[in-house]
Amino acid sequence: MRIRLVATTALAAGALTALSAVPAQAAEYDSALKIRGIQYDAPGSDSNRCSGGNTAEEYLTIKNYSRSTTVNLKGYVVKDAAGNKFTFTASHTLQPGDYVKLRGGNGADSDTKNVVYRDNCNFMWNNDKDTIYVYKPSGSRADVHSYTKSGSDPDRNGYITFHG
Repeated sequence: MRIRLVATTALAAGALTALSAVPAQAAEYDSALKIRGIQYDAPGSDSNRCSGGNTAEEYLTIKNYSRSTTVNLKGYVVKDAAGNKFTFTASHTLQPGDYVKLRGGNGADSDTKNVVYRDNCNFMWNNDKDTIYVYKPSGSRADVHSYTKSGSDPDRNGYITFHG
């Protein structure tokens, strides 16, 4: 009886060790900076004209979820599945809890208005499905999310929240 108890205890301990070795959220990245949400489909008919178009209505919201660390976006890269990318070339500081909207089109970047423009009048995000990648200046991933219009946006308003 004692041999069975020891074997059972060892087996249970091994199972617990195996379970604890697997991270609870394997898809999460160790980064203060995360994608809060995306307006992947600009309201109205898509028009990527620089004058009178609506690419500025398509945006990605990136938030600093840290409680104590300030993040400078300079050098961060945002990409989609097709390889379209935007690199933050200027300093843009996010205090803990602060966010920035990365908008399409042209405009004046503003820390006080929490906006950075891609200075590109083409739409970056697909209206049916896409994958969004955010890379740190070191090249490691800060966050990644995929979406489909049918599976990720039940109210079909063109906006998806990833991290509240």
